[in-house]
Amino acid sequence: MTEDQVLLGLGLIVVLAAGSQVLAHRLRIPALIVLLPVGFTAGALTDDVNPERLLGSTFSPLVSLAVAVILYDAGLGLDLKRFKAHTRRVVVRLIWLGTLLTCASAALVAIPLLGMSQGAAVMLGAILVVSGPTVVGPLLTFVRPTERLQRILVWEGSLIDPVGGILGALVFHGVTAGGHGGFGSRFWQFLLSSAVGVAGGIVGAAVLTVALRRLRLGEVLGTTVQLAAVVGVAAACDVVRDDTGLIAAVLMGLAVANLPGSEATARRPFFETLVNLVIGLLFISISATVSPHSLRHVLLPTLGLVAVLVLVTRPLVAALSALRTDLTAGERRFLGWMAPRGIVAAATASTFSATLVDKGVGGAAKILPATFVVIVATVTLYGLSAAPMARRLGVVRSARSRPLLVGGDPWVVDLGRALRSAGLDVVMWAGRETERDSIRAAGIELAPGELFAAATGTGAELEGLTSVLLLTGEDDFNALAATNLEGAVEGTVYRLGSPAEGQGVIAPYARGQVLFDPDLTGPELARRHARGARLVTHHVDGALPAGHRMLFLVRGDGRLLPVTPTGGPTPRPGDIAVLLSA
Repeated sequence: MTEDQVLLGLGLIVVLAAGSQVLAHRLRIPALIVLLPVGFTAGALTDDVNPERLLGSTFSPLVSLAVAVILYDAGLGLDLKRFKAHTRRVVVRLIWLGTLLTCASAALVAIPLLGMSQGAAVMLGAILVVSGPTVVGPLLTFVRPTERLQRILVWEGSLIDPVGGILGALVFHGVTAGGHGGFGSRFWQFLLSSAVGVAGGIVGAAVLTVALRRLRLGEVLGTTVQLAAVVGVAAACDVVRDDTGLIAAVLMGLAVANLPGSEATARRPFFETLVNLVIGLLFISISATVSPHSLRHVLLPTLGLVAVLVLVTRPLVAALSALRTDLTAGERRFLGWMAPRGIVAAATASTFSATLVDKGVGGAAKILPATFVVIVATVTLYGLSAAPMARRLGVVRSARSRPLLVGGDPWVVDLGRALRSAGLDVVMWAGRETERDSIRAAGIELAPGELFAAATGTGAELEGLTSVLLLTGEDDFNALAATNLEGAVEGTVYRLGSPAEGQGVIAPYARGQVLFDPDLTGPELARRHARGARLVTHHVDGALPAGHRMLFLVRGDGRLLPVTPTGGPTPRPGDIAVLLSA
């Protein structure tokens, strides 16, 4: 290809990746539902969007390194404090039972339906055991299942990918070696691969911990160092043993997320943006390598394979994994209805299928298109049905708001009482012990965490929070905490506005959502409360009481809507208004 064609092809891949994600965001559907058909269509309509022609033999190694970066980011989201014994038991079962049953059932079905040889069918089965955070995470964001279900599925998706990657490499070597070597030999090969990945993860975690904790790198340099460490360690591990870089990447992310002092600088918006772009580029690139011709005789048989995996294998794995646990019937059934395939399956199929075709393995040419169909079918099926299925099974998280109020002034505690009387599950945090005693005396749940931890977002990151209201008397603290807490909760982080005559260092210039009308600053609210004003609730059935100022509105479904300087929500019959009395 000419240089101009290469530039055009790479540019199109980037534009299609970003454009697909924007479109999916606007349509409020998982991005993969758009990325896969867009990449496939682009690859069918033009030769310019073909990464194998653009990058040649470097495409497969680049895919492996990109997947390592994605899995490192997934590891950053795994909090060991939440990996309790109950969750751990279910996740471990899902991984080993899912690996065995999925690989076996997929291989057995692929032989007659797809006309594959035994070696190619086992290879396909090994590829299809993975799920992955790139597909599970976005789906769970839309579905919003209960916290326990979300934790189980996120842990399973993040840990099954490196296991599946190593299993795929072992099966690949077994198929290309003609089946030589018994079970014992392959078991030791698995242990060796695991050892290489663990060693790489330990080395990489040590490097990143020192860099992030002691060098005090900023956001840009911190992201650069993380990217370099993950790519370097993953590449070194893959050189020693194929696909062991995936284990190292997950372990590095897990260590950085759970060792004190390093997580605060790790998962910054710039790194998340980079990972999001990498996911888009990979899905566009890999789906573009699948030609319409290769799907002609594969589509219908593969849909039969999908039916077996979705309707038989996954429900069986979920049922066995949930035995003798306190998971509800709805939670067990939802676990059986959530097993989409993602980027690791596509990357593994893209990496191994071409070599198996060159070696003359019967049916190997069908591995990549069949994997593509499984990914598209499962992502589409689960993406469109998971939310209504979760609602039907009663495992959707409550829509009622659960705000965290940061501050312990008397008016803030009064506000906490008012919000709780409106039916909300209120959590509060304060730095001074006297303020914490006032919160306890009011019967409100007290969040743990020290002052610095709350300001950086590590102590205030509790499960199920829908918003954070920063209401301390320190404007700079509120502004700094709002900046650092952004993204730590599902909803919005709000802070009090600064007085016009305020002399704060940060607050007058900080961005973020500001609460209440401009004249109702923290000092003004404290003064009015000291003079006898109180925070009261009022069931809306007409006009609001004269002389009262509305601060919040609690909708009938439990959503908390604040008044901001740009305006407030319109009260409707059945709402509860939280008012500042005269």
